[in-house]
Order: sequence, then C-alpha cells, then structure tokens
Amino acid sequence: MADLIGDVEVHQVTEVTAELVAAFERLVPQLSRSSPPPTEAELEEVVATPGNIVFVAKARGGEGAIVGSLTLVTFRIPTGMRAWIEDVVVDEDASRRGIGSALNRAALDAARVRGCKTVDLTSRPSREGANLLYRRLGFEQRATNVYRYSV
Repeated sequence: MADLIGDVEVHQVTEVTAELVAAFERLVPQLSRSSPPPTEAELEEVVATPGNIVFVAKARGGEGAIVGSLTLVTFRIPTGMRAWIEDVVVDEDASRRGIGSALNRAALDAARVRGCKTVDLTSRPSREGANLLYRRLGFEQRATNVYRYSV
C-alpha cells in the first residue's frame, strides 16, 4: 500500500529486502551515532512484530531509493490503545521535500485506523527542524519528564 503525498510515496513495509537493509545501513547513522544499523534478522523481527508498522518513503513512482523511514509502535494498555512514533529519519540529501511530513501523516492515519487515543514521540531539542515539523503537524509538547533505565 502506498500513499502519495507531494512528490513522495510512502509505503508500509511488509517484507525485508536487500534494498531495505541497505537503506537502514545508510539512514540509521544519520539518526544515531551510538546505535548500529539493524541486521537483516533484526529488521525482519521489527517488521513481523504485530504492533509495529515500518514506513518508508520514496520519490513518487517508487523507482528511486528509500529516502526516509519511520516506525509506528502501537499497543494496548488499560487506558486504551496508544502509539509511539520512533526512529524517524530522512536522508540528509533529501531533506526539505516534505518527506518527514509524509511519513508522519501516514503514521498518524495508521494510528487512527488502529483506534489509538494518542500518539507520542520524542525529539532532541537540537533537531530544530524536526521539532518545528511536529508542532506544524499538531503535536503538542507535554509537561512531563521522560526517564530511561538502561538494562
């Protein structure tokens, strides 16, 4: 399934291909210096997990390289269905073309279809463009603390 938004086509990943593995090898280092790109087996696990939807973006027509990705994680808790948007990355050579917006809109639509009450995400303050995008899409910054425990 592909959604056309601007000059970008957003696809939901249903299978792991060599193209997908290569795209994550190129994109993940642009997102995080501390996390290595996922292996093919790790990508297969992410895609196969029922609550996950991995989206990728390509130029319209789908013939070009993957230029962005986003993972939507949905889950049920006692207060209802919720979702998180994780690991949003747009290739630095393709930025400012609406790719991040297209990926996020596809994720928000999928969360709505799954009955999610809220969609959360986090973004480093230094990612000014991303933070501006999230506000433009209607995300509101919450007055909360985020805690992390490293296992």
